Amino acid sequence: MGRVTLIELLDNSAAEHGEQPGLITSGSLQLTHKELQDAIDKTAIQLRRIGVKPGNLVSLAFPNTLEFVVAFIAVTRVRAIAAPLNSAYTEDEFKFYLEDANSTLLLVPGAEGNKAAEAASKTLGLPIAGVHWEKGSSSGDEIVLTPKDKVEVAPEPEDGAGPKPDEGDEALFLHTSGTTSRPKGVPLTQKNLASSIKNIIATYELTPSDRTLIVMPLFHVHGLMAALLSTLVSGGAAVLPSAGRFSASSFWSDIRDNHVTWYTAVPTIHQILLKVHKSKPESEYPKLRFIRSCSSSLAPPVLADLEASFKAPVLEAYAMTEASHQMTSNPLPHHGVHKPGSVGKATGIELAILDDDGSILKPGEIGEICIKGPNVTSGYKNNPDANQVAFAFDWFHTGDRGKLDEEGYLSLTGRIKELINRGGEKISPLEIDAVLLAHPAVSEAVAFAAPDDHFGEEVNAGIVLNKGTEATAMDIVEHCKKNLAPFKIPKRIFFADELPRTATGKIQRRIVAEHFLKTAA
Repeated sequence: MGRVTLIELLDNSAAEHGEQPGLITSGSLQLTHKELQDAIDKTAIQLRRIGVKPGNLVSLAFPNTLEFVVAFIAVTRVRAIAAPLNSAYTEDEFKFYLEDANSTLLLVPGAEGNKAAEAASKTLGLPIAGVHWEKGSSSGDEIVLTPKDKVEVAPEPEDGAGPKPDEGDEALFLHTSGTTSRPKGVPLTQKNLASSIKNIIATYELTPSDRTLIVMPLFHVHGLMAALLSTLVSGGAAVLPSAGRFSASSFWSDIRDNHVTWYTAVPTIHQILLKVHKSKPESEYPKLRFIRSCSSSLAPPVLADLEASFKAPVLEAYAMTEASHQMTSNPLPHHGVHKPGSVGKATGIELAILDDDGSILKPGEIGEICIKGPNVTSGYKNNPDANQVAFAFDWFHTGDRGKLDEEGYLSLTGRIKELINRGGEKISPLEIDAVLLAHPAVSEAVAFAAPDDHFGEEVNAGIVLNKGTEATAMDIVEHCKKNLAPFKIPKRIFFADELPRTATGKIQRRIVAEHFLKTAA
């Protein structure tokens, strides 16, 4: 079969740029592309020795670390499916995602582990293995897998890491929040990932001379695809920040010390950097080739402020999990103008605006944004109803509304879906509703998006209490903390005797939001 695969692209990069830096942990460690490939192959062998087989799904609960990068790629190298998870999930959330994905193994940091993820795995009877970078082992510095359960460790297989993946092999499995309370599972193949990576590299003309600082979490396609994998495949270097995650205080020193040429982030991070710039500017800013913004709309004034402050073109893009990340982007300056308020042109995909009947609309007409391409998932896992809607008229329907101009630039005008987009985190309001309604004092609850200067949108909720009961906003928040990740907890809670309804007695989230936000203004 063909080999348009993530692994083939990474192997080619290691062959062509083997002695150049590939992965850098700022201030502590640097691996060349060849050293990274060797670490991946050794880890792949260890995975096979503890029983990981092609088609198995392996979940990973890590912060942004060297161990995650190596383990993630190693899982895909043995033709298994990698399922990165937010390490901040609660035990109940881990249990849902592990069970829904049919996970066969959980990988966690070897030293500190992940208590919530491990507790959920033990409840489900899943084996767990720790992953850590060991210096000075008998075979040199390497990643070591340590099973935390009684797992039979087989001898090293004669064929090492085994046959390489084919393009149709599933490589990545992620959940995307939906308009139903149950998140949808998105399988992505080796070909999906390879196609998206090639599109991203072509859009930004990434080369072995480029370096990026990874400030986005690697359990999302934004950080994983746009920052990490595209950089590695291009022969450049991906830099993990010294703080282990985004930190405004060390951001520019990490950029400067590691000769970073570009970065990609959500508007929230851009705004934090601007805030620090205005209160405590650097004496001189490193020269960046470009700044990329994605996962949430970037306000034109913020874009202008970024360009004026950091002297680099800011290119806004549009992406989603089902498309293996990028669908459109504003071009580099020498390829055309970048238009504030627009997310740019299609990048390596077909894109059209469709009406409700599936007809393609003309420039300037508003409809649903639909796409086709080799980077697009073939369908949600075990969800025929969602697939029937999502792939109607032989196009993938994004659920977003927008319009194209005469030059093919896309502008988003709103969402058909009701997702709350908090700084790039897509949150299902129905998931929040379900948790709120589980509180014994709550009779009715509706979560909704509220405008927020920092995150773009924040989670708010309107609540009606059962008669004869009492509960404060703090009581509700404490209840949510036990059942939701921190970013999903409502920032403001509105209490009312009744929720606003339509003339037919229905509760519509948009109307509830307008009612409470108007009274709060």
